[in-house]
Amino acid sequence: MCLNGTQSHGFTLAKEIKAQACALGFDLCGIAAAEPSVFRKEFLDWLARGFHGEMGYLARDPERRLDPRQVMPDAKSIVAVGMNYYVRDESPAPDPNNAVFARYARNLDYHEVMTGRLKRLLAFIQEREPQAQGRVYVDTGPILEREVARRAGLGWFGKNAMLINTRRGSYFLLGELLLNLPLPPDAPAEGGCGTCTRCLDACPTGAIVRPFEVDSRRCISYLTIELKGAIPEELAGSLGSRIFGCDICQEVCPFNGRRSQPTDEPAFQPRAATAASRMTDLLSMTEEEFRERFRGSPVKRAKRRGLLRNVAAALSAREDAEAIAALEQALNDPEPLVREQAERSLRAVRERRDRGV
Repeated sequence: MCLNGTQSHGFTLAKEIKAQACALGFDLCGIAAAEPSVFRKEFLDWLARGFHGEMGYLARDPERRLDPRQVMPDAKSIVAVGMNYYVRDESPAPDPNNAVFARYARNLDYHEVMTGRLKRLLAFIQEREPQAQGRVYVDTGPILEREVARRAGLGWFGKNAMLINTRRGSYFLLGELLLNLPLPPDAPAEGGCGTCTRCLDACPTGAIVRPFEVDSRRCISYLTIELKGAIPEELAGSLGSRIFGCDICQEVCPFNGRRSQPTDEPAFQPRAATAASRMTDLLSMTEEEFRERFRGSPVKRAKRRGLLRNVAAALSAREDAEAIAALEQALNDPEPLVREQAERSLRAVRERRDRGV
């Protein structure tokens, strides 16, 4: 097939962009056209059911989120990137007394890590195309990231609503670069879960209400990060030791079990505070200690009161003397939210004892 000069240049530039993305540390890179979402009805229905919970920003001006050209009117292409953050647990049988943080949150904030590199990618493009203009987003802009990534060939939707790459699994973070340049799009990713329902079966709160649909209000990640008030008692006991985010639906996924490879990215290697912190010790952590331990970490988003609320909620499932003593001490915490959650947890423990459960 004979290509004209413009087409040939576009393919060359796209190839250079992908090579530079790899050089910058991104594990996946693809290109999609800046087009309206094909999931408009599904997204609006999901919002109408209230499945977004307290994440009001998702319902704010949804039409803008459904069309990247409303974000950047002259956008023609979207460069989508993925960055592997998978790290293995230190032990195949972790200590249940130790707090568990989602893998992406065990060291530096991925927003900072990826945003800087995407800006460098944009600068690289502008060196070759001075007229190029772009906008960088890493889980912060009004973009349906997973749909864009699927159209760019990075992966397909799993039944847990995560983006799964057939060769790499789902442990990668997404970012986008909107460009005013027309670039040849990649073919959308294809794949599927088949008859597997491990993620639905494993979710302890039943957040995956049916394949491809998640009620965020029941998701442990939502409860421990997005929810501002106390965690409902009927869900608190399902946290286990997970006090910031959750990886359960990814841990049971066969594609991760067979394909995920640990990242060698220094920014994602676990720090001491997320590798072996006893929950009862965290519950007595001061504001100064919190800032020091989680400086530059995604965990800072929860603030001290949110993290300690999560710890207090998780301890509701325990009845040992150490946990009860920590909860009783938390009744005097300076934060009302922590005190409320500790009181709820102690009440749940007493009620189980009274029932002889």
